[in-house]
Amino acid sequence: MKRTVGAWRGPRFRRPAAHSHPSFIDIGEAQMQISSQQASAIVAAGEARAKAIGVRANIAVLDGAAHLKAFSRMDGALLGSIDIALGKARTAALFGMSTETVGEFCRPGGTSPGLELTNGVLVVFAGGVPLRDPGGALLGAVGVSGGAVAQDLDIAQAAAAALPA
Repeated sequence: MKRTVGAWRGPRFRRPAAHSHPSFIDIGEAQMQISSQQASAIVAAGEARAKAIGVRANIAVLDGAAHLKAFSRMDGALLGSIDIALGKARTAALFGMSTETVGEFCRPGGTSPGLELTNGVLVVFAGGVPLRDPGGALLGAVGVSGGAVAQDLDIAQAAAAALPA
C-alpha cells in the first residue's frame, strides 16, 4: 500500500451532522474535558509531592479518551519509567478505576486473568488514578512512575487531589 506524506488533514472520520443517525452521540460535546490548565495543575501538584518525598518521577495526565494532555519528566527521573507512567494513566483512563483495582481482576484466581494483556498491554500496579468531575464523570487519569509503587500511588493521589472537587 502506498503511503503519502503531507499535511495532516484532520480526523480520518468525519463527524456526521448531529442527529443524522439514531445511534449517534456527539461525545465531543457531551463528554467533559479536562482543560490544559487543570492538567498543568495536576502535574504541578504531583511534582510538589514527589519533591516532598524525594522521588524523581514521570507524571502523565491523559484526557477521558486516553490521549496525552500533560506530561512531566522530573530531572533525574528514570527514562524507563516514562512508558510506565503513560501506561498507568492509560489503564486508569480506559477502565475508569485505579490501576491497582484493575490489577485485582488480573491476579491468579481473579475474574479476568489475562486482562493485562489487552489494549496493547495494561499496567496494573499502583500509580494510576482516574480523574472525575464533581458529578463523577470521568475526565481522564494521572499516571506516575519513578519511585516505589507506594510512592507512585502517593504522588498520583496528591496530583489527582489538585482537580477541584
